Amino acid sequence: MTQTPIRIATFNVSMDASNYLPEGTKPSANSADVLLDQLQRGDNAQISNIAAIIQTVRPDIVLLNEFDYTANPEHSVKWFQDNYLARPQQGAEAIEYPYFYSASVNTGVAFPFDLNGDGKVSTPADTYGFGYYPGQYGMLLLSRYPIDTAAVRSFQRFKWKDLPGALEPRNLEGSPYYSPEAWDEFRLSSKSHWDIPVKIEDKTLHLLASHPTPPVFDGPEDRNGKRNHDEVRLWVDYISAEANYLYDDSGATGGLSPDSSFVIVGDLNASPHEGDGHKDAIKALLHHPRVTDPNPGSAGGVEARSDNPHSRHHTAVWGMRADYVLPSSDLVVAESGVFWPAQNEPKAALVADRRTSSDHLLVWVDVIF
Repeated sequence: MTQTPIRIATFNVSMDASNYLPEGTKPSANSADVLLDQLQRGDNAQISNIAAIIQTVRPDIVLLNEFDYTANPEHSVKWFQDNYLARPQQGAEAIEYPYFYSASVNTGVAFPFDLNGDGKVSTPADTYGFGYYPGQYGMLLLSRYPIDTAAVRSFQRFKWKDLPGALEPRNLEGSPYYSPEAWDEFRLSSKSHWDIPVKIEDKTLHLLASHPTPPVFDGPEDRNGKRNHDEVRLWVDYISAEANYLYDDSGATGGLSPDSSFVIVGDLNASPHEGDGHKDAIKALLHHPRVTDPNPGSAGGVEARSDNPHSRHHTAVWGMRADYVLPSSDLVVAESGVFWPAQNEPKAALVADRRTSSDHLLVWVDVIF
């Protein structure tokens, strides 16, 4: 067992094109390189603040949600590292991540059928995951430790219908919301689900990363609410002895071995207490016998909503616990927190509002492995 705690974090950084276009301008199919431009220039205030938060908390491994995936992820990661993380931001020290993992996601990828019934196939509505261009709202894992890239498992193409007991969206009168052809093709992951093995000394730690769809922005069929539930449930099954049905993008089947150590990371867009989503899956995950829930908190969350009994554990400025770092129960949790300083604390200006950095906060947990 390592004696020095390893800090693992998740952070929805809101680094997609919509954040950098003129106010009121919607992204388009031509917006895929907008983030690349901001990273190459190196002078974007929001990205500088994101880097300052990472430099302040200094996680050893961090998953970034809503970091656009491009055709050349090596360029975006290099420019983010060289022009932001490698330069001291807001008085913090530079930080380096020698290893990273990023891959394609379902957002913005055209679906072969008309999903919203308007008679045409177009973005963002008719895509495997809501997005104006492929790679919008992507994911990026940065690590100080080597990543076993060849052993990564991705479930990007796993079909929703193949999840036993899938919550298929239905219209009010009970008919299926999606056509049989569409349902047969529909993927479960709105972005992707990744099992990323990280080598720490002579051991392997599996980072289980995802970003389920928000359980809103739909109608009475509750397609997003049901999809969010089932995206979270995939991890419940993956760490249980109930995943024989699962197949990854390489064709391998089954879930995680019972003796594997893991940490579930990501913006799960689900809370056991608040929000409009189904709560069964997130409750099952938080109370799973193989999971430890550190339930990290912050002074800023309490200050923002002092009348809310759950506010200490909020991870989004709009008032909900949405982002999680959940270690397996064989790991020792040393400390945890949400980077949300109270207004009179240092660095509070970094999270002043959603345009300053993000509408989510960085969540971290120290584990002894």
